[in-house]
Amino acid sequence: MNQEASTRKIILTMLKTKGSLSVSEMAKQLSITEMAVRRHLNTLDRDKLITSELVRKSMGRPTHIYSLTKKADDLFPKNYHKLTLDILDELISEFGNDAVDKLFEGRENKLFIKYDQRMNGKTLETKVEELVEIQKETGYMAECDLDEQGNFVLMEYNCPIAQVADQYQQACDCELSLFKKLLETDVERTECIAKGGNKCTYVVQNNEN
Repeated sequence: MNQEASTRKIILTMLKTKGSLSVSEMAKQLSITEMAVRRHLNTLDRDKLITSELVRKSMGRPTHIYSLTKKADDLFPKNYHKLTLDILDELISEFGNDAVDKLFEGRENKLFIKYDQRMNGKTLETKVEELVEIQKETGYMAECDLDEQGNFVLMEYNCPIAQVADQYQQACDCELSLFKKLLETDVERTECIAKGGNKCTYVVQNNEN
């Protein structure tokens, strides 16, 4: 990481830990000029990571106070998976494994209802393209290629629910089932992050060849 990016990361961390700050307050803590701080803030504002508010004081000129946006807050680690795992463990303890199966099946059905309309009237190729976009929107860093047989190979380089999928295979099973329903063709998973793979890979059978 270069010094410019490192300084911006420090500014984001300051705003996260200390709350809203003015340019002069940030300059003092960083031991750099206010002009230098403003240059970094311009970049962060361009990237929609900060927002500003003009605060009027009893004496002196109004001051811009800067704070993080929701987009910036998402850059910091979250432990939501721990809460999810605790809830699933408790669900099994109280109602057994069937309750977890039904929970993931319910999630699959809701996602199908949500995304099926985006597949209407599309060819398989455009359905796969739409599915890639859906997965990108939800943080899976997806892309697609063709294999030697002309089948579509959908690859996901990130799994937002990897920690949950590592303990609950139902998460992966329901994703595979969802893909089959949305694409209306056979789909095979050949690699899985939750099982130690570098990515999740799905081979989509192209019957339109």
